[in-house]
Amino acid sequence: MTVPDPQPGWALFLDVDGTLVDLAGHPAAVRVEPGLRGLLENLRDATGGALALVSGRSIADLDRLFAPLELPAAGQHGAEVRTGRVAALPAGPRRAAFDHVAAALDAVVHANPGFVLEDKGSNFALHYRDRPGHAADAEAAIKRAAHELGDDYEVISGHYVYEAKPAAHNKGTAVLQLMREAPFAGRIPVFVGDDRTDEDGFEAVARLGGHSVKIGDGPTRARWRVPDAQAARHWLEDYARRFAHAAGAS
Repeated sequence: MTVPDPQPGWALFLDVDGTLVDLAGHPAAVRVEPGLRGLLENLRDATGGALALVSGRSIADLDRLFAPLELPAAGQHGAEVRTGRVAALPAGPRRAAFDHVAAALDAVVHANPGFVLEDKGSNFALHYRDRPGHAADAEAAIKRAAHELGDDYEVISGHYVYEAKPAAHNKGTAVLQLMREAPFAGRIPVFVGDDRTDEDGFEAVARLGGHSVKIGDGPTRARWRVPDAQAARHWLEDYARRFAHAAGAS
């Protein structure tokens, strides 16, 4: 395991699925382990509030998952960003096109038992974890969706999922936006993630002189690496312990 030694003055940006919670066959089936909410509260306090969740999930879904805890967050791969308790959502595509795409993807799901569709508000994600041999079908369906939603949409891929999302936003743009605002501004950004969609976050923190931590195997632009999510959480627990009173002393 190679990770940077915890230092005061960090701003933490944490992926959720595969990083804070273990991956599941259905996004709603993930389990928040006992103690995780407490760890996030301790990290928030240790960083003076400079802790953000950066996820493909919507912010509303993150709030549901970690209730009653609400943190600064970037949802839908940066399509929505919240600092404090205010969420900013970009304008979506024309409603008629969006509804048509939703209906078409629903039909794909009905024709492919095991596929799971997420309508996130600005994004559509099609999961095929239970049908790994049908990745090409999922990809083709999402490419059709992105084409219908317009030139400002793109297709990204992750762990057994394809997603149509606004091309102007990603986890890196979310980090850069948050780093311009209190309490993140002036701190050293640290991004922790496990998937291809986290690479934009890794690149963003590198541009700002921060640290990027990749969970698991595979090619990456991250500077550091840990073998699994459990190792990452242990490292975060160490950070929370070391700087438990940092906010109160500042």
